[in-house]
Formats: sequence, structure tokens, C-alpha cells
Amino acid sequence: MNKSYTKAERTRNFIIESTAVIFNKKGYAGTSLTDLTNATGLTKGSIYGNFENKEEVAVAVFDYNCSRIARLTSQEVNQATTCYDKLMAYVRVYQTIIKETMNRGGCPVLNTATEADDTNGLLRKRAANAVLTWEGDLTTIIKKGILNGEFKTNIDPRKTALSIIALIEGGIMISKVTGDATAMDHILSTVETLIDQIER
Repeated sequence: MNKSYTKAERTRNFIIESTAVIFNKKGYAGTSLTDLTNATGLTKGSIYGNFENKEEVAVAVFDYNCSRIARLTSQEVNQATTCYDKLMAYVRVYQTIIKETMNRGGCPVLNTATEADDTNGLLRKRAANAVLTWEGDLTTIIKKGILNGEFKTNIDPRKTALSIIALIEGGIMISKVTGDATAMDHILSTVETLIDQIER
């Protein structure tokens, strides 16, 4: 059943979707009210009639950008039947979406964490929570893989999870700054090797 949205909800969603790439590319500080009105075709009053301020728009956009990636990842992970395949699902997702991610300005978590580190506590907290959720998901998969005999018993689940995240986020950063999407292929190959090495 399709969810029925009110006019206000439809307008909010329109603003979020229309400004998602702009915020991701230009950042919170670099995105102006003029950028928002140009992207949406709405007036300042219309935007601030739906959001209290630019920060509220930025937070909603961050959640939207992250949810797009999370949705793709969860679909792949849920289809996998083994813990090994669930970890490899992250490789498959980022192999598939790297070009789109670059076109949209890179990873919203990495972009937001870099920009908001010392300037915007709310956005920094949002980015931190996204990383912690990702870490928790990977750690859970790895622990389950150890319990069911797929993975070696002497590995550190959290250390492995953080290594996977660091490699993927680092790969996105390198691909973005150099404009070379193939760099991500090499780094994802290293992620595959890491996963292979923990398998029993």
C-alpha cells in the first residue's frame, strides 16, 4: 500500500530531494539560501515555512543521502545467506554505486564528518551515528560468522569492521579527490582479501 503524504510532507520531501546533491557537493557552509531557492524553484518563505532553518534542511538531506546508500546495502545483505556473503555484499554495493556516488559529490558521511568536525555539532553527531551504526552492523555479522564456524575464532570483530569501513571510505575519498573511480576497484579488492583472510 502506498503511503499517502500531506501537501506539507510532499513539499518537504521535494525540498530534500532537490537539494540533496547540492548539500553533498558544496557542504553545509558552502550551500546558500540562493542555492536552495534555485534548486527548488521555491521562495525563501516556502523553504523556511517547511524547515526552521538551513541546518534543519541539511540534517534532513544528510539523512536522505545516507538512507539511499543504506537501502541499497540492506537489500544486498538481506539477500545473502552466509555471513561471508553478507560482508561481500558491501563490496558489491560500492562497486555498483561508486560512479553515482562520485556524481552526487561523494559519501555523505565522509563529507559531513570532514566539514562538520569543529563547526556543526548536530551534523557531526549525525555522521558519527552513521559510522557507529555501520560498525555495529558489520561487527554483528562477523560475530555471527565466528559462532557458526565461517570465520576464524582469533579475529577481532570490531577491528575487522573498522578496517572494512576505513578502506571503503578511504577509497571513496581517493576516488573523489583524484577523479579516478578505478582507485576504488583496487581498494575494494583489498577489502575482498581482508574478508577472505578471516574465513576459516
